[in-house]
Formats: sequence, C-alpha cells, structure tokens
Amino acid sequence: MTKNKMNTQNLDDIKAALIYDFDGTLAEGNCAEHGLLPTLGITNAKEFWATVKKETETRNADEILTYLGTLALQARVVKKREELTPDRLKCHGNTIPLFPGVLDWFDRINRYAEKLNVQLQHYIVSSGIEEMIRGTPIAKHFKYIFGCKYHYDMKTGYVKWPAVSINYTTKTQYIFRINKGVLNYYDDSKVNEYIEHNKRSMPFERMIYLGDGDTDIPCMRLVKDQGGCSVAVFDEKKWNQPSSQTKIEKLIAEDRVNYVVPGNYAQESQLDVTVKGILRKISRKCRA
Repeated sequence: MTKNKMNTQNLDDIKAALIYDFDGTLAEGNCAEHGLLPTLGITNAKEFWATVKKETETRNADEILTYLGTLALQARVVKKREELTPDRLKCHGNTIPLFPGVLDWFDRINRYAEKLNVQLQHYIVSSGIEEMIRGTPIAKHFKYIFGCKYHYDMKTGYVKWPAVSINYTTKTQYIFRINKGVLNYYDDSKVNEYIEHNKRSMPFERMIYLGDGDTDIPCMRLVKDQGGCSVAVFDEKKWNQPSSQTKIEKLIAEDRVNYVVPGNYAQESQLDVTVKGILRKISRKCRA
C-alpha cells in the first residue's frame, strides 16, 4: 500500500493505540506494595526493594526475576502461598489506588477519539504482576495486558517459578507485538517475521506511550523515534522530591519524550488535553 493510499483510507479504518506502563503511570507507587507485601509480612517496602537490589547484584541476576522469586520464597516462609494464586492476586489488585480521573478516563477518551473517526485501543506493558492489574476496575478496558506472570503447579495451584518477566529492555518486545498484532507471550516466530511497515496491525506513528520511570525509557525512545508520541507521567504528590524533578529533567534533556504531564486523568487536565491534541494530530495526518 502506498503512502497516498494509506492517507486516503476509509476513516473507519484509522486505528490508534494508547500504551501504558502501570506502576506510577496509572496507579500510585508499585502495585505489589498495595495489599500483597503487607499480607506476606513485608511491612517495610523500602527495605524489601533494597534487599531485592542487593540480591540482584550479588547473584549477577535480573532484578525482575529476583523480585518475583523473592516474593515466592517469602510466601513459602510465612506459609501464605495461596496469596500468589491468580484469584488472590486479583483481590490484591483491587486495592491499588489509581490516579485521579483514571476510572472514567477510558470511556471519555474513547468517545473523543470516535468523534475524530479514530478507533482507539488500550494496552498495558508493565513490569508489574499481570494478575494484579487484571484485578483492578479498569482491566476491562485493555485490548491486552502484558505483565509479569507466574507458572503454577497443576496439582496444588501454588507458584512453581516465574513464567514471564518484563524488564526495561524486554518491554520493547511487546511494543513490536502490538505493532505486528501478535498479542501473546509465546509466538517469537511471528513477532520476528518481516512485515512491511504499511501492512502492520498498529503503525508506530499512531502509538502514544505513557510511562513514568527508568524502565520505560527504551519504550519511550522507540515509539518517539519511530514517529509516535511518548508522554512522561509523574506523580503530583512526589513532584517536590528532587529525584522526581531530576528524572523529568533527564527525560527532556536526553530527548526521550515528547511531553511531560502530571498523573491526573481528569477531564480538562494537562494529560487529558495533551492526549486529545495528539489524537487530533493522528487524525489530521491520516486525512491529509
């Protein structure tokens, strides 16, 4: 398909994607800290993450795998292995505090996109635990949720080992899966298959990536460099912390993002207006 043909396509065929990190982007803090860690007897989250980091360095290992393994070990130690089953993880997910405006964000932004003749799809690409995200009241809005997962013993139902670990670099794999329409974890052949850019399921230039931290930088840069838009989201409650401001300064200085906005999804918020503007640009370019 030529560029002219793509631009003059039926407007009903225009698709765009909002791709979100979860922790610190749609919700406050790390999702495991809400409900799950306290239930497993971990009352000092800062100390827990420091231990995970130390173990990662000591073992020369992957931090996300170390984190998932440490949770599984703690569940065995305190004899609460059932807390890591899918049903219990979903229950813990329901306790995660979401940012202002998130609950009605999806219906509102979908209606706005429809007025622009854009079919909007929502995705999660997160280092958080997938089943916890599925337990939130917003899970129904996502076309697909990519997150960390456990493999379970068929007889006992308890965790055996991590099945999926998503870290800062592996996150980019899932951007390509969305780009090519390969919405699963296992099919490497299809995601590596060569497909002409104008025949891919979700073009990069119609992607909007929203993330908050270091684990999002490769995705932010990938989407931005490929013609899409990357939006850095920050927690308004933490704005006065020097570390938050330094992180945002670096994202801008190193040309990683297109926009920086507070994590407030309410109508007429800066984030709301920014995303609407990007959607208008996508619609305009497709009609040019």
